[in-house]
Amino acid sequence: MDTSGPAPYFLLPGTARAALERWQHVFGGELRIATYADFSREDGPADAVAHGELVGDVHLFAADASGDDEPFAAAGLLFSLLGAAEPGVLRRWFAALADGGSVVDDLQERPWGDWDGTVRDAVGVTWLIGFEASALG
Repeated sequence: MDTSGPAPYFLLPGTARAALERWQHVFGGELRIATYADFSREDGPADAVAHGELVGDVHLFAADASGDDEPFAAAGLLFSLLGAAEPGVLRRWFAALADGGSVVDDLQERPWGDWDGTVRDAVGVTWLIGFEASALG
């Protein structure tokens, strides 16, 4: 495993596979999934995700919560993708995350000249996406 910094790890209420597949559709990358059966776990359905990882331009993890695990819920938390890719890519990510989710604040030029916006995806994760004006070339 090669990470250059913190990567989110989401515990989801039985929706980890769908979330990971959706994020792979949005961000691209390689999806790696191990099930409860793969890990010889008996504390949930055999096909539940025990550990899932999306490796690519966006690196994140997800698993299905079990037992006393508290599934993901967040307020006052944004996952920042500021400058994480070229402006065209960031615009596509924003639109794809909004599909089935909701736009909190449109991706737009700000008074200081840079661009950003906030979108909550179908999983309930809120993303801050933007780029500096200089990235427009």
